[in-house]
Amino acid sequence: MGVDASHFSGSRALITGGLGFIGSNLAHTLLKLGAKVTLIDSLIPEYGGNSFNVDGFADQLNINISDVRDVHSMQHLVSSADYLFNLAGQTSHMDSMEDPFTDLDINCTAQLSILETCRTHNPKIRIVFASTRQIYGKPDYLPVDEEHLVRPVDVNGINKAAGEWYHILYNNVYDIHSCALRLTNTYGPRMRVKDARQTFVGLWIRQILEQQPIQVWGGEQLRDFNYVDDVIDALLRVAADNNSGGQIYNLGGDQIVTLRELAETLVTIEGGGSYEVKEFPEERKKIDIGDYYSDWKKINKDTGWQPRISLAKGLEQTLSYYKNNLSQYI
Repeated sequence: MGVDASHFSGSRALITGGLGFIGSNLAHTLLKLGAKVTLIDSLIPEYGGNSFNVDGFADQLNINISDVRDVHSMQHLVSSADYLFNLAGQTSHMDSMEDPFTDLDINCTAQLSILETCRTHNPKIRIVFASTRQIYGKPDYLPVDEEHLVRPVDVNGINKAAGEWYHILYNNVYDIHSCALRLTNTYGPRMRVKDARQTFVGLWIRQILEQQPIQVWGGEQLRDFNYVDDVIDALLRVAADNNSGGQIYNLGGDQIVTLRELAETLVTIEGGGSYEVKEFPEERKKIDIGDYYSDWKKINKDTGWQPRISLAKGLEQTLSYYKNNLSQYI
């Protein structure tokens, strides 16, 4: 990690979605940096929270099982925090199309409520919001930079865009230090693998370890990927940066591969397994964004961040983790 521990040592960090994939990895790192960490998670089964994600260090954390939509709970928790890593959200694109109002409630309404709570009870807090590259929609050009038109192709993307811009607005109007990271395909230990609600890579990991063919839809779409440790590094860098308020940053990988190549890489690392290329289901084809990879020069210029974990190394470490812990995730 490239972050000075002094920024976080003794600080009070609050993580929404803290028992989820990215939140739990972030919590582990913040503890190493000397922070006092509180996790908020609803543990709603569809949304990725898993108590096993903090196995081995749960006794070092404050864990609050509550929903970010619970205004009274959030008022109490926000009031004493120095940092808020706002990672809670509904991530499934298909779920957002089938149940758009729940997606609206979590990804949009709840975000505004959190910001209002901060404005009223702790305007000095620093907030980092986990946004998504999905809000760009189908790219007009590659790599996609932050100036690209925002044109979501599903309900989830629309609501995430609104949630992101609430954070930027509250920074600009109310001086609540907030910024947003547009994450690309994040993978690694502690991600959801029982289905593709969080990331298709998780489901592929499960399929290969259960000796089932990886299901590749399409196959030639280009993508970039970030190992979770690199994402944690970015979250901490922008949280510590005095100039990050009001900024939006892309994250992205340093290797661009097709989905077919990704499946081949997994099979090679595992030393076995197979994959099947299939036609897109019609309902998913309508919201597929085609090729996508990010231009991450802005965050590199402002904070020095860059992806450091290669795709092969990251996949190897991820497979190793789930070989030992798969039963805890399915």
